[in-house]
Amino acid sequence: MRAWRNEITTIGLLLIIITIIGGVSGHFIPLLFLLMFAIIIHQMIHISRFERWIRTGGRGKYPRGKGIWEEIYYHVYRLRKNEKRRKNKLSAMINQFRQSTEALPDAAIVLGANDEIEWANKAARTVFGLQSSDKGQRIPNLIRFPDFIKYLKAKNYKSSVVLPSPVDNKIILEIRIVPYGVDLRLLIAQDVTQLKKMERMRKDFVANVSHEMRTPLTVLRGYLETLLDMDDKLSPMLTSSFIQMQGQTDRMQHLVDDLLLLTRLETQQRKTQCVDIPALLSQIHSEGISLGSLPERLLLTIETKAHIVGEEQELRSAFTNLVSNAIKYSPENSPINITWRQNKNYITLSITDQGEGISKYDIPRITERFYRVETKRVKKVNGTGLGLAIVKHVLMRHDGYLEIQSELGKGSCFSCHFPSGRICN
Repeated sequence: MRAWRNEITTIGLLLIIITIIGGVSGHFIPLLFLLMFAIIIHQMIHISRFERWIRTGGRGKYPRGKGIWEEIYYHVYRLRKNEKRRKNKLSAMINQFRQSTEALPDAAIVLGANDEIEWANKAARTVFGLQSSDKGQRIPNLIRFPDFIKYLKAKNYKSSVVLPSPVDNKIILEIRIVPYGVDLRLLIAQDVTQLKKMERMRKDFVANVSHEMRTPLTVLRGYLETLLDMDDKLSPMLTSSFIQMQGQTDRMQHLVDDLLLLTRLETQQRKTQCVDIPALLSQIHSEGISLGSLPERLLLTIETKAHIVGEEQELRSAFTNLVSNAIKYSPENSPINITWRQNKNYITLSITDQGEGISKYDIPRITERFYRVETKRVKKVNGTGLGLAIVKHVLMRHDGYLEIQSELGKGSCFSCHFPSGRICN
């Protein structure tokens, strides 16, 4: 403000002087014209100097000037100096980020708006076989696995994709993309070879043990049935022992069957077909009634005739598990609603009961293997703890997910959501 006041004061004084001299000499207009011309020439000289300084990037000391131009030069110089300081600070942060990510054991790649490679760390160059000349290349042109390209196009970054390294197919990578900034994404690939090997060993162990247990269990069941048939009921203790042994054998058989089913879900390829879900639910409803449930207790509502692409036996197993759980964990006379409905994005099977409910702490864990909610019940409920794990795996194989809503003492609602893209005729 001070510079502007000085500038205006100077021009005002010059005008007063021109007025006085012009009034005395009678040449006010020519003198005024000369003053305006001199002011314009003065401003043009400073504009030219300012333009030359800016054209060179404002390097070095700013040009000397007087009045308002001195202030303009100084403010531009200070802005450029602050910008340079911020740029240096940002460059240091970027270099620090790159140095830290270079030391990471996980591969990291920065992707631009069009999936082009902006930067990659040492681990990424190793496991993906990238070269320095690949900067600017689109990542789908270098990593051509169909699953990865599908994952990249889907832009569903909440999940991850597992695939072998393009350099060495013995190395298994789990790839996840994290969006950040404006149209930038960070691709992180973790070597999960050992984890996958251990998981495969665990699956093989469970499958082999379960398979080997079937034969001795079948033999035991056969002998127990024979002994029960031969039992003359003269020894109540012996009869009770036979019955308990048969019950425990049946329980072991169910456990083995569930483990084998989980193994098949994790390892076998899907054999899909168009499944008539309303007809399947009607069969499950009839089976539930035939097992002792009252017709008025199991309430089946079909709001849509939609069929879905899937594996019928897997879906039957999942739906039966949910209905059986609702029957087991709710009072004998309470209703159970089975509803098949459709909205814009999903087709949903909902099974609602008025049972004991599940606490908020237990809901995230009840789909884990062998996890059972610890509650005090008047009547003991038998189970293997694998039913909901089977449901979860079946839904994953059908691109669906399980939603659980529950409140202690008021009941639960288990909803199986399938994407509308699975609808078939």
